[in-house]
Amino acid sequence: MWNKEFLSRRELLKASALGFGNIALLSLLAEQAQAYSPDPRNPLAPKHPQFPARAKRVIFVFLHGGPSQVDTFDPKPLLTRDHGKPYKGEMPRIVSSPTGNLLKSPWEFRHYGESGIEVSDLFPHVGSCVDDLCFIHSMNGSNSRHGGALLELHTGSDTFVRPSMGSWVTYGLGTENQNLPGFLTICPTLTHGGVNNWSSAFLPAYTQGTPIGNASVDAAMAKIPFIQNSETPPDAQKLEIELLKHLSQDQLAHLGPDPALEGRINSFELAFRMQLAAPELQEIAGESEATKQLYGLDHPKTRNFGHQCLLARRFSEKGVRFVQVTHSYKWDQHSDLKRDHASNAAEVDLPIAGLLKDLKSRGLLKDTLVVISGEFGRTPVAQGDDGRDHNPHGFTTILAGGGVKGGFRYGKTDDYGFYAVEDKCHVHDLHATMLHLLGIDHTKLTFFHSGRNYRLTDVHGEVAKAILA
Repeated sequence: MWNKEFLSRRELLKASALGFGNIALLSLLAEQAQAYSPDPRNPLAPKHPQFPARAKRVIFVFLHGGPSQVDTFDPKPLLTRDHGKPYKGEMPRIVSSPTGNLLKSPWEFRHYGESGIEVSDLFPHVGSCVDDLCFIHSMNGSNSRHGGALLELHTGSDTFVRPSMGSWVTYGLGTENQNLPGFLTICPTLTHGGVNNWSSAFLPAYTQGTPIGNASVDAAMAKIPFIQNSETPPDAQKLEIELLKHLSQDQLAHLGPDPALEGRINSFELAFRMQLAAPELQEIAGESEATKQLYGLDHPKTRNFGHQCLLARRFSEKGVRFVQVTHSYKWDQHSDLKRDHASNAAEVDLPIAGLLKDLKSRGLLKDTLVVISGEFGRTPVAQGDDGRDHNPHGFTTILAGGGVKGGFRYGKTDDYGFYAVEDKCHVHDLHATMLHLLGIDHTKLTFFHSGRNYRLTDVHGEVAKAILA
């Protein structure tokens, strides 16, 4: 005990130094806890990243079915040279057997941009953007079936129901617009895992992806359901929501925490707020004719996917944290490769390039991470006369913006394009890198469920630091 009535400044600092340290430590711990403990009153509120982020948001362009890497972005001269010869290497585990001989690409590859990166004639518009693109040529996954591969790409697991990457991102960072969901998926596929690909699983309900239409609905007709109420005025709706919230809070006070009930309260309130924001964003009539042409809305071949990409830009621009667009389910060419890959590429090439150019012109590309990928690639050997089988052992994923190097190629497949052989990048590594660019350590973004902590990358994942700008 101090028995002096007066303490000098030196004595005060000496006596209280440990206390100051404790106060600082408690402050840091409180900030960290707040960053990853959702406020039950507003769980979608923006949260601070763990470290300075390169990207604020993600647009995921999913090409469902498995585009062929050796026909799009990964040229293989030896495949052309040895066309028609038997493949003499070790055949990987793939879906069908027997397989045929080596099959060269029907398309030429050309150099684009200052970086001189080669892109096939299937993608001339994307080729014009190569100096903004980072090509990961060494992607690989664990499953050669569509269902398992889609789940692995979207959730990190090919066998169990797990939260999707969009849900993890929303859980970790919240969203910048409180009148919109944190995670939107436009015209998603209903096959090969369906809703599990945008599910929140055991994460809180507010992280669930909100679908706009589905793969069978024309993008121009796809709308967020049940956000317009012509029967009940907004003032009356607000009173109804407040009454429901009051009754629910009474129940929570008596019975204790109930995540399902809290999730319903939050969803009602968000749905009410969305009535003002969402319809305007889904209406593209105000866009200039030049912008519509940039996305290909003036041509029947590109109009549908172009509409998706334009919506992705509009929602991202207004603060939605994670937006997915899906070109579904068209890239599974076990036969008719030349005809169908050409048709598919003609639908997406211009819209993807339009999205990249539009984001860049608006200053959004620098902090928007764009990811373009299928669930796997395809074999360099023929299936039938003119087809390729599934190949998860080596394929290409493209990143743009959000802190990645532009005009850059990372990793390699072997001389024929079967296996990733250099700087191999598993799907877990892709997820770890995406989270890192968003300012999150993938090992620390966890959720306790069923007796242990879970994370998007499970017990795997390494950040591909070489691609960081």
